[in-house]
Amino acid sequence: MSSIKDINLAPSGEHKIEWVRRNCPLLRGLEEDFSKTKPFKGIKVALSVHLEAKTAYLCKVLAAGGAEMYITGSNPLSTQDDVAAALVKAGLEVFAWYDCTAEEYDANIEKVLENHCNIIIDDGGDLVHMLNTKFRDCLPDVIGGCEETTTGILRLKALAKEDKLEFPMVLVNDADCKHLFDNRYGTGQSVWDGINRTTNLIVAGKSVVVAGYGWCGKGVAMRAKGLGAKVIVTEVDAVKAIEAVMDGFEVMTMREAAKIGDFFVTVTGCKDVITPEDFKLMKNGAIMCNAGHFDVEVDVAGLKKMAINSAEMRNNIMGYEIEKDKWLYVLGEGRLVNLACGDGHPAEIMDMSFAIQALSAKYLVEHKGELNEKLIKVPEVVDKEVARRKLSYLGVEIDTLSKDQEEYLFGADH
Repeated sequence: MSSIKDINLAPSGEHKIEWVRRNCPLLRGLEEDFSKTKPFKGIKVALSVHLEAKTAYLCKVLAAGGAEMYITGSNPLSTQDDVAAALVKAGLEVFAWYDCTAEEYDANIEKVLENHCNIIIDDGGDLVHMLNTKFRDCLPDVIGGCEETTTGILRLKALAKEDKLEFPMVLVNDADCKHLFDNRYGTGQSVWDGINRTTNLIVAGKSVVVAGYGWCGKGVAMRAKGLGAKVIVTEVDAVKAIEAVMDGFEVMTMREAAKIGDFFVTVTGCKDVITPEDFKLMKNGAIMCNAGHFDVEVDVAGLKKMAINSAEMRNNIMGYEIEKDKWLYVLGEGRLVNLACGDGHPAEIMDMSFAIQALSAKYLVEHKGELNEKLIKVPEVVDKEVARRKLSYLGVEIDTLSKDQEEYLFGADH
């Protein structure tokens, strides 16, 4: 039995999902295919992803393929209650609502896993963690799963290293059609959408500090530069730091950057990226936010301890006075700013990422019992198929290799 905020919100959610459907040709094509072939008939799917309209459409595509869906969110502030209501009205099981407590969040994951699901679609690793700890009796039912994020993959690799990962997981985040586009262009645009709509402040001429220069950090820095900001990058990886320098950005330590920045965006997947020692050095009015999966990159708890006063300045902006007339601001409680303060990635971007999710889940079902590795790369055929379909929908044609060219590049036996 679903557990959501209010079923009467469904019409608004249905409108949001329909807009996504219109702008996601890849998923529309898969929905049509799946409706005919029913690749998930008899399969129970547990899904924990940021519960907004793009995710909802992925759920409907899987359901069209015969899947029995059990859905929850992957962040307390990213669930949209009208979207959750629309899914329940469509006959799917949902356990999520906006701004749930940590206890309620865990309880909703448990309600999903109680159904002994076969395919796990995770965003950050909470489903897999709960399966490996509290729901081990459900493990024999699991065929495999897919992980959406960098943070989740780091958790999976840690489990695999300790030989505690009990079933195969497809590393969706590492697919070319995921990290090259979703992480760079999706995160880049949606982070600044969240910041701009929440603060209503200009970016041009300001100093933006981007912590982390992975694919997501590249996108955030690139978009900040496009908005007219002076961009500073902080890194712990020497190679990525050189790349940032050669891309035209200043690189320095967070301790030095703390003195300069007007906006701070953390995109590392690590904890304690901005700490009380950095807060002390920041300018009055500095604004901090996080674009990593968990709310541990900006030490908000440490900031609260330092504060002599605090106040909500605008919706999703908390101000902390750390000394007389010196205020620092945090967006979205330090949670994912693009979802806590916005609608997440553009629909066309998630069209590719979720197409990979759907096809990877189909691959797991088709190869049930055949996969010996626990950490599985997205099959190249899936990545290429998504790219090919996307180009087709964009009306773009590319060259193909002749037989002679293939033999020259790959050998006669290719």
